[in-house]
Amino acid sequence: MEIFSIGQVARRAGVGVETIRFYEREGLLEEPARRTSGYRQYPQDAVTRIRFIKRAQQLGFSLKEIAELLTLRVDGQTSCEQVKEHAAAKLAEVEQKIVELQRIRQALLHVASLCAGEGPKGRCPMLDALEHDTETDEP
Repeated sequence: MEIFSIGQVARRAGVGVETIRFYEREGLLEEPARRTSGYRQYPQDAVTRIRFIKRAQQLGFSLKEIAELLTLRVDGQTSCEQVKEHAAAKLAEVEQKIVELQRIRQALLHVASLCAGEGPKGRCPMLDALEHDTETDEP
């Protein structure tokens, strides 16, 4: 079994050393054994695990959700259906965010269309709309 330093793991996984330490603090990566000199000794599977974490982050999973996925990954009783349920829940969350972002986009397009970009800011229809728009007022 090949053993790597934290720097070697960072390079192989494409992350910084501080990212590895952060994942250890968050419980996503086991703290490795240390040499008598105090240097960390990482196995090859640490690189694989970090890459898994990074890919899951790219798909929008939070660190808490990634911890759940990692637990499912090592649990011998986990079925593909359980993993699919996590992916479906994340997809539903993404779809909801898309709807919300589209609503925000439409509101910004409307507000921006009110302003010709000329005149003093005291008479800017865009700023006035933001101040008086009932959709953005707090109850």
